[in-house]
Amino acid sequence: MRKKLLFAALLTLLCILSFGCQSKKEKLYVYNWGEYIDPEVLEAFEEEYDIEVVYSTFDSNEEMYAKLHSGTATYDVICPSDYMINRMAQEGLLQELNKDNLPNLENIGAEYMTSSQNFDPGNKYSVPYCWGTVGILYNKTMVEGEITSWGVLFDETYKGQILMIDSVRDAYMVALTYLGYSQNTTNRDEIQEATELLHSQSSLVQAYVVDQVRDKMVGNEAAIGVIYSGEAIYTQRSNSDLVYVVPEEGSNVWIDSWVIPKDAKNVSAAEKWIDYMCRPEVALKNFDYITYSTPNAAAKELITDEDIKNSLIAFPDEATLARCETFQYLGEENEHYYLDEWAKVK
Repeated sequence: MRKKLLFAALLTLLCILSFGCQSKKEKLYVYNWGEYIDPEVLEAFEEEYDIEVVYSTFDSNEEMYAKLHSGTATYDVICPSDYMINRMAQEGLLQELNKDNLPNLENIGAEYMTSSQNFDPGNKYSVPYCWGTVGILYNKTMVEGEITSWGVLFDETYKGQILMIDSVRDAYMVALTYLGYSQNTTNRDEIQEATELLHSQSSLVQAYVVDQVRDKMVGNEAAIGVIYSGEAIYTQRSNSDLVYVVPEEGSNVWIDSWVIPKDAKNVSAAEKWIDYMCRPEVALKNFDYITYSTPNAAAKELITDEDIKNSLIAFPDEATLARCETFQYLGEENEHYYLDEWAKVK
């Protein structure tokens, strides 16, 4: 009798353990920019697919790349920018997408798929998520007249009132474009000239920031800041004195896209995530929340706020885009050179 009872107890325990294992939720490891998704979208995905999303954030492409390359963490889906996607693809860090599992890909505007060709020919590895420009945000009550040039960032008149972007490629884009060079130059003399300009600017800078520029500008803590267009839309909703401009010399137009790393453990869930993000209603919800421009043509048609739908910040005209470049991957040696030069500035 004791043996029978013991056997029954063991059987019950095994059933409990077995059920417990079966009831464990599937996990999806997502690595994205900070404040770059509506939390309700994330929660809705988890509920619909019964998948637990383990969500982590990064502040720069270089930070993301270093962590991925080091192998200290494994992710199933990541959202890098254009030039970094090109680098990761060249280095074999990404896997090709199975587009048969991404039916909602048809909602992405053809022009954005075309724009991806210089960093992801054939869109083998990436699906556009958000896009925008880099420009100047200024407080019209704290500056003299209208700002149209990057030159204001090097004007001693605004010493201590300038928020400079803490990003190597973006900072050099500003300096190189102002000097009349390509933001993708590999000419060492041109890069050196940009380094000298950025170094001379450092005494004028209140702070080197990325996301923090938003709150500082809203709170009137600075007069001028370098900012991404999506953040500019957000700030203007909170402070009507703020103006965004893509300088006359030109700027950067960027695309952030979803990719699946080569060593992803849950490719199926990653595909579900990407396809879910391409749903028009989901893309619209993200756009309303994070205010970064959506490449989802079907979602844009759903926008009911005509001011936003026709906003030249959210959706720049052809004349503005014509004077903008997209970052390209410049090769490991050149990328390291830029980083070393930026370290001298900082």
